[in-house]
Amino acid sequence: MSIKGFPNIRLRRLRQNESIRSMLAEPLPGPDKFMWPVFVVEGKGIRQPIEAMPGQFRYSVDTLLEAVAEVIAMGVKSVMLFGVVDDSRKTGDASYAWHSEGIVQQAALALKSKFPELLVFTDICVCEYTSHGHCGELHENGHVINDKSLKMLAKMAVSHAKSGADGVAPSAMMDGQVNAIRKALDKEGLEGTILMSYSTKFASAMYGPFREAADSAPSAGDRKGYQADYRNWRTALRESHEDEAEGADILMVKPALFYLDVISELRRSTMLPLAAYNVSGEYSMLIASANNGWGDLKALVRESTYALKRAGTDIFISYWANQYDKFLKD
Repeated sequence: MSIKGFPNIRLRRLRQNESIRSMLAEPLPGPDKFMWPVFVVEGKGIRQPIEAMPGQFRYSVDTLLEAVAEVIAMGVKSVMLFGVVDDSRKTGDASYAWHSEGIVQQAALALKSKFPELLVFTDICVCEYTSHGHCGELHENGHVINDKSLKMLAKMAVSHAKSGADGVAPSAMMDGQVNAIRKALDKEGLEGTILMSYSTKFASAMYGPFREAADSAPSAGDRKGYQADYRNWRTALRESHEDEAEGADILMVKPALFYLDVISELRRSTMLPLAAYNVSGEYSMLIASANNGWGDLKALVRESTYALKRAGTDIFISYWANQYDKFLKD
């Protein structure tokens, strides 16, 4: 009777040198799997560093075109646009969000005109455009009104699609937002617009640097009433299953690194493409660790990217995208 295990089985044989390790290793995702989230502002000649997110900037449309050209040269083929506007643009009804000459609309049109093959996605949420900073219409008691907010999101999505966006990505976490947006797009003859839902978006502590970048923090209260509770993973998964039933083309988990189990579980239960948003806090956390001498940044970026791939991520929405050659290119 043969004896299984050591010493007959020696797993170190398959990792004893770099040649065998490389032969057996899974490849890192290529740049075409990455989507770069980018912040666009009004004005000209603006390339303003975001202090909490080293390597990221707020761009005016003209400088955005220059930055995207560099990213395309690395092989990255998609971007996600976030508008950042002056307080004078922010109102209770968020009407600037669907203004035909809004900053995201301008950016989408300019990008598609100069780079027709670039995939342009836009974030669909009104928090950057409301005077109160919440993701929908606010009741006087401080509660976000779900069904009225759907109309705002639908108008915003249609406006972006008409400006040339290939895809819209609703992130407000309103019940029924995917259905409302899909119906509005189809009614306007925009059936080809891709709908990538922030289908499982958690009320996370990892958004701090983003809120600085987008100037989108709520003026009062928080978003725990509509974003998913990280203590309740089953309901969080139901959010994605519901969005799939409503017609989402792509699902998303946000944040990413703290939720590898959710990505993995969702991957097993859907045939839709699955995106993971490697959010600002995760990005800045790795940089801070490296700056304090607690790890090599390139190694941290690569290992964390492998973790997302291993969990089942298809699309990497990542601030590392504009630095792909520096950190992820072999």
